[in-house]
Amino acid sequence: MEKKNLKDIILKCLTLLLALIFVCSVLYLAEPLLKAERKDIEVTASTKTIVRDGKSYFPRQDITVIMVLGIDKYGERAPTNNYRNEGAADSIMLLIFDEKEKTCDILCLNRDTMVNMDVLGLKGELAGTSYGQLALAHTYGDGMEESSQNVKNTLQKFIHGLSIDYCVSMNMDAIPIANDAVGGVKVTVKEDFSKVNPTIKMGEITLKGDQVIDYVRTRKDVGNQKNLTRMERQQEYVKGFISALKDKSSKDLNFALSLYDAVAPYIVTDLTPSNINSMLQRYSSFDLGEFFTYEGENIIKDGYYQFIVDEEKFDALTVKLFYSEK
Repeated sequence: MEKKNLKDIILKCLTLLLALIFVCSVLYLAEPLLKAERKDIEVTASTKTIVRDGKSYFPRQDITVIMVLGIDKYGERAPTNNYRNEGAADSIMLLIFDEKEKTCDILCLNRDTMVNMDVLGLKGELAGTSYGQLALAHTYGDGMEESSQNVKNTLQKFIHGLSIDYCVSMNMDAIPIANDAVGGVKVTVKEDFSKVNPTIKMGEITLKGDQVIDYVRTRKDVGNQKNLTRMERQQEYVKGFISALKDKSSKDLNFALSLYDAVAPYIVTDLTPSNINSMLQRYSSFDLGEFFTYEGENIIKDGYYQFIVDEEKFDALTVKLFYSEK
């Protein structure tokens, strides 16, 4: 392959991956587990085949799914000395690389979604299960690969038939580093941030420095304080970051690589050099597809937020994204 073509492939793929990885946001305050019950949807365990409206579906074989987590923690990534940590996964996205459509769709998961999750003991062994906010699945484990694996396991059980291929998680510090490296990101502020950061004015502004953390992270004292509204801001920011990153990368072919080096200390991933090389070859020409969210009910119990999924609509969405008709 010619050197120029190889650089073009690397540029396109890194531009897409960086844009999707480095815009993960986090919540203002990590919230404790809440007890409740959930009625699961029946699935054939051996084949994961499901039947909807008289039609049979099985998990899609033509997609690659990458889980991207934004962790509510500052500083470089490092393991904890026990199997409970303070880093909640307050932004959770599934990147769905669709071989058929040649696109990368994004499923944005509400961090307040109530799910069953594994509880890990002192040596990392399974010590039981609990029901609570999805974000808290990451607080079980060493804060590194084991915690990411616990979120992965939780999602694969919650979204029936889902198989997550790779995981990437990122601490807070990477966000302003990436944001400022691209020259800031333009957004249209539609909510009053005066109690959080008076420099974030209503209307169109370019986010710089700590502004980006406040914009994509905070929901307390902003608007209706709901996570769904914050997720809308996150999606707007993703699009703005992609635009700024593409513009910067088009002028400097080494920009994406240097940006990755700058944020690498704040990232944990199971992607190997071989995985990345394969993705460069397969996904460099893919376009950014659609953003998907799901419906449910926001409630506050004991002073904390819960998001109770509309299971019928959520089931229909996950069948659309992760299943094929037989």
